[in-house]
Amino acid sequence: MALTDRLARGVTATFGANVVDALSNALLVIVLTRFLLTPEGYGRLNFVLSAIGVVSIFATLGLHKSAARYVTEFVETAPGQVPHVLRYSFVFVAVLVALVAGGTAAFGGDVARFVGAPSLAPFVLVGSVYVAARAFSGYCSALFQGFNRVTWSAVVGVVSGVGRFAFVVAFVALGYGVAGALAGYAVAAVAAAVVGGVVLYRRFYAAYEAAEEAAEGLARRILEYSVPLTTSLSANVLDKKVDVLLVGALLNMPAVGFYTIAKQVSDVVAMPATSLGFTVSPAIGEQKRGDTHERAARLYERSLEYVLLLYVPGVVGLVLVAGPMVRYVFGTDYLPAVPVVQVYSGFIFVNAVNKVTSDALDYLGRARSRAIVRTTMAVGNFGLNLVLIPWMGVVGAAVATVATYTVYVAANLHFIRDELPLDGTRVLTVLGITCLVTGGMAAVVAFALPYVSGLATLFAVVGLGVATWATLSVVGGLLDVRDVRRLLG
Repeated sequence: MALTDRLARGVTATFGANVVDALSNALLVIVLTRFLLTPEGYGRLNFVLSAIGVVSIFATLGLHKSAARYVTEFVETAPGQVPHVLRYSFVFVAVLVALVAGGTAAFGGDVARFVGAPSLAPFVLVGSVYVAARAFSGYCSALFQGFNRVTWSAVVGVVSGVGRFAFVVAFVALGYGVAGALAGYAVAAVAAAVVGGVVLYRRFYAAYEAAEEAAEGLARRILEYSVPLTTSLSANVLDKKVDVLLVGALLNMPAVGFYTIAKQVSDVVAMPATSLGFTVSPAIGEQKRGDTHERAARLYERSLEYVLLLYVPGVVGLVLVAGPMVRYVFGTDYLPAVPVVQVYSGFIFVNAVNKVTSDALDYLGRARSRAIVRTTMAVGNFGLNLVLIPWMGVVGAAVATVATYTVYVAANLHFIRDELPLDGTRVLTVLGITCLVTGGMAAVVAFALPYVSGLATLFAVVGLGVATWATLSVVGGLLDVRDVRRLLG
């Protein structure tokens, strides 16, 4: 299959899966906030999920991404080594999962009480199951990406997303509250891990005949490359979770709920960039290893241009409609989240740029450089949160995240320019025209906003904005209708 066709198929599958995951997650948030949980309960659930996210770092330690990198390297040059990569990495991850999940179940309650978070203690047993299941499902997804078969990663994502909605809503509706919601997350993750594990074994591990001996130092190389990845992933998770924990510790659980609304909106809006970056990153590394640096550069540039075209107008539109969106989608109890969503829009933009940049750096062998900056920014984010949350409240957490993440993404762009011969003039030209398109779209949306009186009119205004953006993008030469049809077809 040609590279362009494979990428189009991969983007389509990943985008479709992310649409399902994002829609199921969005519906879940709406059902929980409007019908099943109070801001206090919703905040407590996300406080617990953030704590589990921090613990989950230690259940893989970057080994899944390290294994994916070596799968990509060997699948063409030495396919007999692929089973050895899978075998070594699985054993490493299984040992880590046993230690981390077992330790969480045995000592999590005591640790929660020791650090002054006794409200976490009742959730440690279910949380340990969730940690283990997340580790294995993430391991499978990363390896599917390494094989350049992200369609299977998409399947794992669909199972997780649909299962999460079904089980969480069912358990909470039955009266189990926050504990039931967490159990729903755990059961969905178990289902995704089982599906991913079966596919990985039958369609990939069993499909390769193992070489008689593993390459010299293979296990050591997998472990060594996991170190910078662990640092980067740890900083990433801490950066995305520690703010929630600090909001809960320094303010209260309803504030966690308001802040989480902004993060949930960000996750939904990041879906197209996530799909594109997840699919394109291994191909960029593959093209560079094949000494086709120019092709790798053009591939990255095109991805970045699409991100700019989507997200510059997207975040401006989100700032404009944040008020009625929160009011009519989540309910009036969550109106304090409006300024948080507006500030957090800055993060949505830089995060979208990073989605097509950071993974590409891993496949280009620059994981260590990215990890150093990521760790520095994570520490900076922690310190800035400590200063801004008491001063600005929950909005301060959003300001800290936007500021530190912008610096991190700027550094990643510098690193990728070192690796690829990028045409900066072309990208800046696209950005300039996109800003003009955004200005036209924003004027139309601002004019229509006073007519919003409910969900129907809100969706109508959003649709009007999208139609304006699409029309101006085609007229301005930014959007090729044939490319879009080929991508979605």
